Amino acid sequence: MAVETVRTYEPYRVSVSEYITFREQGYLAVRGLVPPEDVRELNAHVDNLIAGRERIPGVPPPPDDLSPQEKFNYYQRIHMPHRVSAIHERFMLHPRILDVLEALIGPDVLALQTMLFFKQPGQMGQGYHQDAYYIPSLPDTLCGAWLALDPATEENGCLWFSVGSQHEPIYPDSDGATPNGDRVLGDIEPIANASHTDESLNLLTRVARKYAEVKVEAEPGDVVFFGGHIIHRSHANRSKTQSRRSFVGHYCNARSLVPWNHGAPYEGESANYLHILARGATHLPYAQPKFGTPCAANRPDLYGQRPERPKAKSMMGSKNGLMILTAHEEEVDED
Repeated sequence: MAVETVRTYEPYRVSVSEYITFREQGYLAVRGLVPPEDVRELNAHVDNLIAGRERIPGVPPPPDDLSPQEKFNYYQRIHMPHRVSAIHERFMLHPRILDVLEALIGPDVLALQTMLFFKQPGQMGQGYHQDAYYIPSLPDTLCGAWLALDPATEENGCLWFSVGSQHEPIYPDSDGATPNGDRVLGDIEPIANASHTDESLNLLTRVARKYAEVKVEAEPGDVVFFGGHIIHRSHANRSKTQSRRSFVGHYCNARSLVPWNHGAPYEGESANYLHILARGATHLPYAQPKFGTPCAANRPDLYGQRPERPKAKSMMGSKNGLMILTAHEEEVDED
């Protein structure tokens, strides 16, 4: 099934300062990354979902007998809509978002997950958690991309990050219910109730409190990128009128194994063959976008392996006896 229109965008070039910020802070907010007309399109789709004028296959719509206010609060979040909806696949593979990911975790990028958050007035937030606790990748290269569709403020439940916690390991579950986590460290203490909003029950709180917590307010079109280790949370929407809708994707380097498929079964040691190659190349299996959104999987001429792949170099002796940095020669098979 082909996409109706192929849109073109001015490529986004990540600066050295932004790259350093992502490493030092554990997150990077790129302001105005997604154009306003794209945000309006996705918001119109969300409005239609709430009103029952559009449907996402497999997601029950609001019952007709609900009041407008009840319909407004019917949804809280929708998981993995990119697998059944063209518009969500297109935003998951938005070129401007992938431009940033290519610089932060690439050049090879695998697109794994999407979530649509509604967070209407009064709806709950999410307690302290680490995303790689839920979505493992080996090597661990997970990165989230959080696109604001509404203004995200402290009042309506913006993101909060524990800056410095990106250097922490992934804390495993004490009862083994979630097997992910760094279990080879000798003195790591398991946690319980990750994502619980009650800090006394969520044992990741004791780790988060070692660090300063920073709120990240955002305007529509801003995208917040954050690694899989950083501890973060959001509070309930305390506004009486303002929703805090957002579209979230998760990605990893396409050369990492991903033993994860949103709780659904998969064959073999990893589910890479079910996830979409968004940028670059990989030696591992990958999926094609169901709705034909242009990406490395189907347009390697545009988004595939970069011709500037660096050649390996080593310090070698020269004719004058000095050690110089020398590119390796191509291997020749003489058999």
